Amino acid sequence: MERYESIVVGGGVIGASIAYHLARLGQRRVLLLERGMIGQGTTAQSSCILRTHYTVAENVALAQAAWRVFADFPRYLDDPEADCGLTRCGYLIAAPAGEKSDALRMALDGQRHFGICVEEIDAPRARALLPIAEFGDDELIGHEPEAGFADAYLVTSAFARSARRLGAKIREGAEVTGLARSGDRVTGVLCGGEQIGADQVICVQNVWSGELARWTGLALPLTIERHSVMSLETRAAPYSRGMPVFKDLASPGLLYCRSYGGAQMLVSEGLPGEALDAPDTEQADVPLDKVLEVGEQVARRFPAYAEAGLASSWTGLYDVTPDWNPVLGPLPGIEGLWVAYGFSGHGFKFAPAVGLLVAQAMLGQPGVVPIETYSLSRFARGRLLVGRYGSGAVS
Repeated sequence: MERYESIVVGGGVIGASIAYHLARLGQRRVLLLERGMIGQGTTAQSSCILRTHYTVAENVALAQAAWRVFADFPRYLDDPEADCGLTRCGYLIAAPAGEKSDALRMALDGQRHFGICVEEIDAPRARALLPIAEFGDDELIGHEPEAGFADAYLVTSAFARSARRLGAKIREGAEVTGLARSGDRVTGVLCGGEQIGADQVICVQNVWSGELARWTGLALPLTIERHSVMSLETRAAPYSRGMPVFKDLASPGLLYCRSYGGAQMLVSEGLPGEALDAPDTEQADVPLDKVLEVGEQVARRFPAYAEAGLASSWTGLYDVTPDWNPVLGPLPGIEGLWVAYGFSGHGFKFAPAVGLLVAQAMLGQPGVVPIETYSLSRFARGRLLVGRYGSGAVS
């Protein structure tokens, strides 16, 4: 029987990052198993926005650590050809007066505590940075210059390639169907009709994490949500790559948007999406009513987009926990079994830091934040990581 020090189940950007970091930290027998192709699942549906703006302090620390990797990607991977597709355009977030502006001001103060460069700017300055948008003088506007977006395919494939270079093995088209156990200890996985042995197993199954719940009998709080994304285009006001990512806390849908394809606007809502009973990564139609609803909100902030055309639309899935933050760490009662799921829309921007944090914890090393903060037990203990902006991926 094949045997490994660690088996990583799930080859999205988080799984690839964990496999890389395990190998980087010295493990020479690491196996990554992916049911499809590396990065083909929900990673491929990401909007890939990078920011450190959160109201949960641990999230700020993770996002900051991840940004440092994205900002120096070839050196970090020791691969001069590694490219994460980083666009450093900055991040603007605007909030109306009241609870949302109070939360925004607190978040900016929290970022400053971590030494992150952020500033409060007025409407004229915001219009200079994002000239296609309108800003009210009564709004609080935050600006994070060191932010932007990257490319999910480039990041995931670079982590996978670097993991292989360090000795990790990767198998695509390898669906795990169960766990091998000896009493209360995991001893490997069942895959392709055979058992593969391991000292530790880390399940990074995203929206398929319900499979792990069935294999173990443990309750893993998880809701699968479908979210709609669209790209809008108008020649009158192109959203160029140099314009910042924008979060609109004044809009009913808490819209976020960024440049897409160099001139189009990628836009989606930051609210809970359509709940699904089971994972379904096939593309679903975006209803015309949804397009009109989002389009009306866009037009209020971006007047020239009142006449914009719909260039394309697609859907993506979120694996959502009760507090919209991930579950990381060992599972109770089964020695050697670890989990990383429930990223709730944060996964891509956290990927480098979470990969390192989980790998360090599996090897008994401390990380940038205590991994216990993200433990499964927090739900039973009432220690939820609740953001000040309410339910949604901007927590």
